[in-house]
Amino acid sequence: MLAVLMAPLAVYAQAIDWPAGSVLSAAQLKLLGEDAFFWSSPVTDDVFERIDGLSFGRGCTTKRASLAYLHVLHHNFAGRSQVGEMICAQAAAADLLAIFRELYDAGYPIEKMYLVDRYGASDERSMADNNTSCFNFRSRPGQKTLSLHAGGLAVDINPLYNPYVKGARIEPADGAQYADRSRRCRYYIRKGDVCWKAFTRRGWSWGGSWRSAQDYQHFEKNH
Repeated sequence: MLAVLMAPLAVYAQAIDWPAGSVLSAAQLKLLGEDAFFWSSPVTDDVFERIDGLSFGRGCTTKRASLAYLHVLHHNFAGRSQVGEMICAQAAAADLLAIFRELYDAGYPIEKMYLVDRYGASDERSMADNNTSCFNFRSRPGQKTLSLHAGGLAVDINPLYNPYVKGARIEPADGAQYADRSRRCRYYIRKGDVCWKAFTRRGWSWGGSWRSAQDYQHFEKNH
């Protein structure tokens, strides 16, 4: 069963039909209600078909049953209400639904939110397109150990504007111009801002505070 807030079933049925990337008008939001767009479910067969062999690749040791599919709203860079989707750990689903609702209510801009499988599960391609995402069974950058993304316990927000920086290494490469954090940019994640607070008050840590490297896009669930 879908984990949703209380509302008429017919309303939720309409909201569920809106795929990621859909932009809603004020009239549509008034008719359906914002709450109907924030829900989680197990990874259904239809969703699993989209990720099997990609983010859920050969040798994936993460159990499908440990993952959840999230459906949320976010404000795109034009300020419009847009549907987003994400796969995460079941253990992180409640946090992330609350976080993205908080960011939506605050009008926080997130350009797009698709499953990384839209990019062939390529982290670089997803980041370069400024796609906000979570689950991807992969290793840490430049290492053999698994990333927390492999278990759905890490989220990357607006990654093009908030790149991973370690010396001369910058990911995505197109994000090099945003590695200078002294610049003014409304899409930068900064300590103390609404995005940072939404995650850290729920016990998530921010990669922008790391010492040996800074992963400005990255939040991970402490466990």
